[in-house]
Amino acid sequence: MSIETTVTRAWQRQAPWLWLLLPISWLYGLITMLRRQAYRIGLLSSYRAPIPIMVIGNISVGGSGKTPLIIALVDYLQDKGVKVGIVSRGYGGDSSQMPALVTATSLPNVVGDEPCLIVNMTGAAMAVCPDRQQAVNTLLKAYPDLQLIIADDGLQHYALQRDIEWIVVDSARGFGNEQLLPTGFLREPMSRLQGATVIYHEKLETGANDNKDSLPLANRLTMHLMPDKLHHLWQPEPTGTNKTNAKVKIDMPEKGSQVHAVSGIGYPQRFFDTLGSIGFEVIGYPYPDHYDFSLAELLQYPNYPIVVTSKDAVKIRALLSAYTAAQALSDEYIELVSRLWVLPVTAVLSNSCYDNLDEQLKTLGIQSDPDIRMKTM
Repeated sequence: MSIETTVTRAWQRQAPWLWLLLPISWLYGLITMLRRQAYRIGLLSSYRAPIPIMVIGNISVGGSGKTPLIIALVDYLQDKGVKVGIVSRGYGGDSSQMPALVTATSLPNVVGDEPCLIVNMTGAAMAVCPDRQQAVNTLLKAYPDLQLIIADDGLQHYALQRDIEWIVVDSARGFGNEQLLPTGFLREPMSRLQGATVIYHEKLETGANDNKDSLPLANRLTMHLMPDKLHHLWQPEPTGTNKTNAKVKIDMPEKGSQVHAVSGIGYPQRFFDTLGSIGFEVIGYPYPDHYDFSLAELLQYPNYPIVVTSKDAVKIRALLSAYTAAQALSDEYIELVSRLWVLPVTAVLSNSCYDNLDEQLKTLGIQSDPDIRMKTM
């Protein structure tokens, strides 16, 4: 088990030994405060982009549903006719090849897994680079007519000035022991929520009404993740008469059956719980966030279907494509491919989230169609 997985589990159960790390958290908090103040008073320089910047991030370590939220927002803005682009650090990619534009053919080991997923789902203009200024400039050079740029996970990147901040809070996890790293899983203190737009990621209850405006707390800015239908992860392209590249036989996993749930995301337990909520008996295997799987590793999960997240599927598809480009699938890999499935999720936002966004866009001079929500929902 990796150190990251061990510490993550300790945070989840609020292990008492974490309090031994409190002096380190105090030092971390002091450095964080001084760094933010240095940007605020101009000791450290920050970049003002020529068009509005909307930052989506969180104050905690681990998954909060940020990527599905960005996909939902981009879809919404595109439907409204807003020309929106995205910048990201490109975590897990090759920084020596950045800044780089992300396209439908980009590889996750070059630009990162989340950027590949976002572009594949939305077709939006996107650039990646640890230096967000370079990412913005690269994006605007290629797409000079953009009206808005969403900065993925750029909350703590104060070198990039922003016009809108949305902070996603996972209501299920909460704030743990409310301590900064490494005693707790907070990147910044809870006071950081003040002045930002806070989106509460709530657990989807079975049978819940998706129309959040029908609930008593209609003015709360909330989201939840709605599981979509399972779909097969990959099908090789037949080449000639080579039987090992023939169409892979697949059988949809039945509800109530056992599945291997393999996940390399920030909060794997949410994925396991989601699979369980739709009727599967889950055998969970948590890996560190952005984990680089190998095909050989997946072979260790035999007999049952293997279900992964959309983010992990991006990397596994790339592995399979590279493998078949060099050689035909062996019998054991044909059997593996037949058992690989993906469970996509869609972020469902309360109407108040869209109302809030429309007001923020209006303040920035970005006009949009107020009736689009009625057309797309």
